[in-house]
Amino acid sequence: MSAKGGIAMPCTFSILSEDNPGVLMRIAGLIYRRGYNIESLSVAHTVIPGISRFTVVIEGEDAVYEQIRKQLEKLIEVVSVTNLTKQGPFVERWLMLVKVKAPLDKRPHILQTAEIFRCRVVDLGTDAITLEVTGDKGKLGACVEALRPYGIIETAGSGQVALSRAGFVQVQ
Repeated sequence: MSAKGGIAMPCTFSILSEDNPGVLMRIAGLIYRRGYNIESLSVAHTVIPGISRFTVVIEGEDAVYEQIRKQLEKLIEVVSVTNLTKQGPFVERWLMLVKVKAPLDKRPHILQTAEIFRCRVVDLGTDAITLEVTGDKGKLGACVEALRPYGIIETAGSGQVALSRAGFVQVQ
């Protein structure tokens, strides 16, 4: 259920905005004032100097998303807002670092599990391995569950990044 009591459906917005101090607070504040929680937020520079892309995932009622999109577009620094969920197919990725206990006798099993999920080893110590895993949210969750029996020390994750699909039209 959403904050407003309806059926909650996640929605991914792609927002292009000028790189100005405070724009993050204005975007987050607008969504907060509507009574919705931001599930994921990622920001990075684009290939256009002075422009950043915000990927924002919120969970709420479908009927409110268009209103939120229109209000976001009214912010002075915002160049464009796209509701990727409504627009059609899009590519999404999440990133997670997972530090796992890795005594020598368990390492081959941990590395085998990591290979199944196409993880990269990004740090190796005497007692632990840190893995990088990317993919959709489901893949990251499954990877964590597969590594849990070995002893997860800590995790850190990014928010979702997403772009609309380019190229091929889906045949129905």
